[in-house]
Parts: sequence; C-alpha cells; structure tokens
Amino acid sequence: MKRRALPGHLQEHGCVPHREGGSHSIWINPQIGRKEAIPRHSESKKFLARSICRNLSVTIPPGN
Repeated sequence: MKRRALPGHLQEHGCVPHREGGSHSIWINPQIGRKEAIPRHSESKKFLARSICRNLSVTIPPGN
C-alpha cells in the first residue's frame, strides 16, 4: 500500500494524526482511544496495513 493511501484511508474512517515521530507518525482513533504507529516508508506491506487497521478498528482497505 502506498504511503499516502493508508493515512487517507484512516482519515476517512475517523482517525486523526496525533503526533509526528522520527520515522513514524502516530495516529489515534478518538472513538476508541487507541493509538498506532504508521511507518513513513514509501510503501507498506499488505499485512502491516491490515494490522494497523485492525488495531484502530477500521475496515481493511480494498485490495489488501
């Protein structure tokens, strides 16, 4: 999954950026209060994107 696609998908489902770290961005789902680190690689593996979405209680993006 491309770098811009995952944060866009998370935003569509109510997640917001919490803070920026050195090599990761921290996103939070305010509805459930969970935080998750999103790496700033040019592309994320399919299993990582699925895991992030599951941890934030967001639907899995199409094609993953």
